[in-house]
Amino acid sequence: MTEGISLAAEKLGQIGPLPITNTFVTTWLVTLILIGFAFIATRKVALIPSPLQNFAEFLVESLYNMVQSVAGEKTKVFFPIVASFFFFIIVGNYLGLLPGAGTIGYYEGKHFVPFFRSINSDLNTTLALALVSVITTHYLAIKYLGLGAYLKKWFPLNPIMLFVGLIELAGEFTKVISLSFRLFGNVYAGESVLDTASHKLFAFIVPIPFLSLEIIVGFVQALVFSMLTLAFMVLLTEKHEAH
Repeated sequence: MTEGISLAAEKLGQIGPLPITNTFVTTWLVTLILIGFAFIATRKVALIPSPLQNFAEFLVESLYNMVQSVAGEKTKVFFPIVASFFFFIIVGNYLGLLPGAGTIGYYEGKHFVPFFRSINSDLNTTLALALVSVITTHYLAIKYLGLGAYLKKWFPLNPIMLFVGLIELAGEFTKVISLSFRLFGNVYAGESVLDTASHKLFAFIVPIPFLSLEIIVGFVQALVFSMLTLAFMVLLTEKHEAH
């Protein structure tokens, strides 16, 4: 890890008006890893699976069963979205813990700029994930309820229920803040702890328990983000009569 982790992602270069940060580079690396793994694991699907196919099936089936226990008949629609969030976040979290992430880079004066950095230690990434989560949830709500029923959830004719609906609508905006800051805060705090343990204490012994903890936290945060998204989808797509 770098010494003194910057709150903002470090800029590596620029393509036209687009700044290229180390988290941007890592995001593309995570994307390529996921695409590559999916391609290799499913390239030669067999009745007697290879170890890689068996591992991929275990991951997908375990997550599918979890989603199905909550979403029921909507599982086939919700699962690809929830799984995409889970695998993207957990691979991004774990990639930031590998040797070289945060330690390979260059110096700008006295400031060290790493080439790679955990994607979820950048608030821009977690905010983007939260926005996609909330916007997708509302899109699915319109799809399942219809535009009229969807609008009635927030703007009913009853004045009292209208007040309640407006409060709930405001709560939808807080979901973006909650999802993004929870993921960002946990990952950034973990990186800061590892940085302190690695550079200011004993570099080879003290970081081990913190690293083990971050492996657990990386999994938990990916699962929490995905399951909260699933819960929001299920609740918002339920018809009013179901309550």
